[in-house]
Amino acid sequence: MTSVSQSNSTSEPAHLDDTGHRGVADILPFLRACIGNPAQVAAITPSSRQLAYLMTREISAETGPVLELGPGTGVFTRALLARGVRECDLTLVECHDDFSRLLNGRFPEARVVPLDAVRLGPAKLFDGRPVGAVISGLPLRLMPPKKVFAVLRGAFGYMRPGSALFQFTYRPRCPVSRRVLDRLGLTATCIGSVFWNAPPAAVYRFEARSPSPFLSAPHRRL
Repeated sequence: MTSVSQSNSTSEPAHLDDTGHRGVADILPFLRACIGNPAQVAAITPSSRQLAYLMTREISAETGPVLELGPGTGVFTRALLARGVRECDLTLVECHDDFSRLLNGRFPEARVVPLDAVRLGPAKLFDGRPVGAVISGLPLRLMPPKKVFAVLRGAFGYMRPGSALFQFTYRPRCPVSRRVLDRLGLTATCIGSVFWNAPPAAVYRFEARSPSPFLSAPHRRL
């Protein structure tokens, strides 16, 4: 059976206070993206620093390469850097042109990939499975199950054994269906909620229970 459990969050440390969004510099491109393609953004403002803290709480310099999906204006990216992750160890997958240009300017040492995350697997972004963690800002709850399946399968195909993917959601339940979790052999754990976010959000940790044929066979279908 699929595991969906919960754990409590902790308070935000002072050294992450500078990871919040940068006012108008973040909000204006965010609003343009929302107007141009609301289905890809699915939020009304950039994520808060409290949510960025929770999303990156289990990541450190020892994590190694980190893959970020849908980084937007880079709120979580800055939180990762504050955690000690090297900028050159960041791969930022962003399909929106305005956000991609902004990320290239803000994080020149990171690898910014203008790609729809549904195509993660065929894109062959890495040799082998070097990724220590994945941070996702994608609106998985609004995506068809086949696309969610493709995103997760592609991401876990790059991840080291024992690593995790972190995803936030504005809904009161897991953003990935039980069917998709079971087919990929994943567990989902709610690691906390953030009420000081617009709108309030919960963060889930996804991990592989055991080797899955779907995670190693890129052409299988849901």
